[in-house]
Amino acid sequence: MSSHYPFEFDPKLPFIQQASDWIADVFYEQLPEAGFEVRDEQIYMAFQLERAYAEKQTIFAEAGVGTGKTLAYLLYAISYARYTRKPAIIACADESLIEQLVKPEGDIAKLARYLDFTIDARLGKSPDQYICLNKLDDARAAFDDDVEAFDEIFRGLPSFVHAPVTMQSFHPYGNRKQYPELNDGQWAKLGWDVFQDCLVCSRRHRCGQTLSRDHYRKAADLIICSHDFYMEHVWTYEARKREGQLPLLPEHSSVVFDEGHLLETAAQKALTYKLNHGVFESIITRLLQDEIRESLALAVEEAIVQSDHLFALIARQSKAVPASNRKEVLWNDELVREVNRLQDILSSIEEELVFESGLFTIDDYQLKIVEEHIEMIQFALSLFKRDEKPISWASEDKDGFTLVIMPRWVKEVLKEQVFAKKMPIVFSSATLSVGGSFDYIKDSLGIDQAMSFSVPSPYEYEEQMKVLMPNESEAEMTWTDKMSTATKLLEQKGGRTLFLFPSMEELVNFREQASELGLTNGYRFLFEGSAEISHLIAEFQNDETSVLCAVTLWEGLDIPGPSLSQVIMWSLPFPPNDPVFQARRSDAANPFADVDMPYMLLRLRQGIGRLIRAREDRGSIVIFGHELKDEAVRTQVLSVLPAGVSIEDVNQI
Repeated sequence: MSSHYPFEFDPKLPFIQQASDWIADVFYEQLPEAGFEVRDEQIYMAFQLERAYAEKQTIFAEAGVGTGKTLAYLLYAISYARYTRKPAIIACADESLIEQLVKPEGDIAKLARYLDFTIDARLGKSPDQYICLNKLDDARAAFDDDVEAFDEIFRGLPSFVHAPVTMQSFHPYGNRKQYPELNDGQWAKLGWDVFQDCLVCSRRHRCGQTLSRDHYRKAADLIICSHDFYMEHVWTYEARKREGQLPLLPEHSSVVFDEGHLLETAAQKALTYKLNHGVFESIITRLLQDEIRESLALAVEEAIVQSDHLFALIARQSKAVPASNRKEVLWNDELVREVNRLQDILSSIEEELVFESGLFTIDDYQLKIVEEHIEMIQFALSLFKRDEKPISWASEDKDGFTLVIMPRWVKEVLKEQVFAKKMPIVFSSATLSVGGSFDYIKDSLGIDQAMSFSVPSPYEYEEQMKVLMPNESEAEMTWTDKMSTATKLLEQKGGRTLFLFPSMEELVNFREQASELGLTNGYRFLFEGSAEISHLIAEFQNDETSVLCAVTLWEGLDIPGPSLSQVIMWSLPFPPNDPVFQARRSDAANPFADVDMPYMLLRLRQGIGRLIRAREDRGSIVIFGHELKDEAVRTQVLSVLPAGVSIEDVNQI
């Protein structure tokens, strides 16, 4: 093995051909010698990826559960990173999938062990996965029930956080994963959020988020991040350059979007604008600290009054959305008029700032921050003037009312800033095609040209899995009926069950009912939101008879063995009734067939994929859902079940 490549490299021959020969050797000889089961589907996928890397193309790699697709794309990504001297980006759907990839028994560790070479893989975690030191101070000063836990976290911070001493080496700290016992509500009091103004923070050079960024940027082989974080990198690339900051991610050689069918959602989320009166007031009042002209001071005061008025109006014109933490804004002429009025005032401030900057009365740095913030607000509000109105909603928390604005379609930006780059881009998932075609995902992401292939799962589902569901006449089960049936199902398996819920609201209801009925006394129940997610997953895997209840684990959860012997889907995973999906429905000729059903079937396929993760696995899939009484829905559900599985009546157990 050469010092740089895991094979003897001949500079006179094409690199990808040599890498491919080595990867063939890995699959045909090295891994089998190490006792690793290599599958034909895996080798087929590797040869397909060779074309994408050789031609620097986008490829849709649809590979069923158990094909070992991760090992195939990792080998190409690492080899190509070493050839180009630029790391590859592996973008996972969320933080729990990142942890699955990098855990000690995960695929990266396996490759390094079996092939006896060091892989430099580093995590680029989203900002909201880190403690904000300022929020920690605020939380400690609040003197609520959690103050003792927050004081303990403060005492556990590295000494360099508190004192201006020189750091001898990188010392990661403040990551969500380091505080697994905190529930989501407690973490929200400490974790970074979009309203933190890091540019003017005096502690940013000692912040765990900043230090981790410096660390992962130096990765030689792989940077592993979430889809959200990659999209945040894309959308902020130009703005960060303008502000003299480095982009979130360094130049890279290739990108793999694992669970790539979820990328569009992440792209929309990253391009979302959040407007909050308190944040606006705190930023714009910086202008009042200097000797400014009276006309500017009056315009600033007027903007603050108008912003306060507008957000109070939005609060009155919003209504709660069931099964969602979002509020629907009921737009009317009055609201639009007040939005326009705020824009006019902001325009006059922008004109005043042009004069003011020539007088040099305002600090350049402060001026830049205010200008960027006003520019962002102006752009976000201007979206309401377009024929194609944005998607918008409101949310409410301790910081008051926030207006969230999301452009409808993101494919133009994706097309320009991601897919126009001449580099290999791999979409990997078990569910990328709809009815055997990749056109749906290509169109939603703005991709003109792409390679694609599908390989089935190697598992023998007819022997390994059975499916239980109510028959048509009994599909309309009451909550009490479902709880009674769930109790029997848990007894049959002795726990060992994953419950999947379409929304957090359903999970919370289930948790309350299960507790009242004494169901949680018989088994150890783990609930998403009660602790850090990868900690909960590890507990579920290691405590064989435990029960895990989750909303976000329809994808990617990989737990072979008896700990996961049953998956119970509490309801069919139709999309929520929130503004994002309402917008999609309003644009569709047949909303139920074009929006709701494809989403539900894709999630259903993903949920089914959680059960059988190895050839020895055996177990049951249980599907509840009052919509199963509808013959058309039932037919579609049956069509996505693995061929040959037996289907039994859940009410006959």
